[in-house]
Amino acid sequence: AETKIVATDEIPDGWMGLDNGPASTAEQKEFLSDCKTVIMNGPLGVFEMKAFEKGTMGIIDILADLTKEKGAITIIGGGDSVAATEQSGRAKDMSHISTGGGASLELMEGKVLPGVAALDEIDGTK
Repeated sequence: AETKIVATDEIPDGWMGLDNGPASTAEQKEFLSDCKTVIMNGPLGVFEMKAFEKGTMGIIDILADLTKEKGAITIIGGGDSVAATEQSGRAKDMSHISTGGGASLELMEGKVLPGVAALDEIDGTK
């Protein structure tokens, strides 16, 4: 695929933004540098295609480094995010990985998940 790196407001007609560029990755690194907890729920680009994996792999490297170097808690949620993290070779550097992306977000919202509720009923806690 033919690619070019442009600002988001300069994407030519007929083209699609399929990844973030190096400037965005640098900004992400800067803005996340002092975070203590980061949740990734979804890749940044079409990481399945080599030409569009840099943004996703960049954020994965940033998160893995935050965990290893600064002790940040990094949570990777969702099947595509997990696949990208595994593909990157940095999965072992994350704090937690779960294929339950949407369910994880709902749990954080405070929603009761049917599977968890069923376990509570079996356990007798509810």
